[in-house]
Amino acid sequence: MTIRIAPSGEPLKIAMWSGPRNLSTAMMRSFGSRADSFVTDEPFYGAYLRATGDPQPMADEVMASMDCDWHGVARSMTGACPTGAPIWYQKHMAHHMVGPIAHHDLPGLRHAFLIRDPARVVASYAAKRVAVRPDHLGTDKQVEFFDREADRLGHAPPVIDSADILRDPATMLQKLCAALGIAWDPAMLSWKPGLHATDGIWASHWYDAVAASTGFGAPDKPQPELTPEAQSVADACRPDYQYLAQHKISLS
Repeated sequence: MTIRIAPSGEPLKIAMWSGPRNLSTAMMRSFGSRADSFVTDEPFYGAYLRATGDPQPMADEVMASMDCDWHGVARSMTGACPTGAPIWYQKHMAHHMVGPIAHHDLPGLRHAFLIRDPARVVASYAAKRVAVRPDHLGTDKQVEFFDREADRLGHAPPVIDSADILRDPATMLQKLCAALGIAWDPAMLSWKPGLHATDGIWASHWYDAVAASTGFGAPDKPQPELTPEAQSVADACRPDYQYLAQHKISLS
C-alpha cells in the first residue's frame, strides 16, 4: 500500500482525536517511530488553558511554551509540515476544543478517533491525584466531531479502542494504517525510552509511564473500584463512549 497524498500534493495530515489518559501518548510514540512521519503533541493545549483558566499542572509553563491563539494554531496545523515528512500525525485532545475552532475549521486533515472505557480514564486520573470532571474526558466533543466527519465522508471515520491496541498492537495498528490509507510499518511497535523532543513541556509531569516504556504495555488488568464521585464521572461519559465504540475497528 502506498501513501495517499492529498490532491494538492500536501502530506497526509492525521488528526487523532483522543481523550486524556487514552493511550494517546503511546500512539504518538508509535507514529513518531516511523521514518516517514512527524508528530505534534496537543497543539491546542495552551489555547484551552488560556480560555478556561483550568487549574492544570504546569499551566503557566504550558501557556508560555506555545501559541495560545486558536486561529494561529489552526493555521499551523493545516499548513506545511514542519519537517516536510510525508505523514504528519497530530495528537489532539478533544476536550481542549472549547474555543472558536472545530473539526470543520481544519480542512485537509484525515480525522480518526482514539477511545477508552471512561472508568479506566477516571482511574488513571485518580492515580495522578488530579480531580476530573466529565468534560475533561472530551467524549462529547469526540462524538460531535465524529458525527460531522461521518456526514462529510458519507461513512464512519476510523475509531480505535485503546483496550484493543493493548490486546494485539500489531493487528490493530495494521488495521488502523489500512483505514488511514498508509503503509503498515513494524517500527510502530517500539520506540526509544525517555522524553522526546516532540513532547510538550507538560511531559515531565504526565509522561512518566510512557517515558519508561519501549513499546505498548500489557493488556488492561481488571478495573479497580472507583469512588462514588469518580464513578459518577465515568457513568456520565459512558453513553458517548458506547456510541463511538459501535464504530470501532474490530480486533477480530
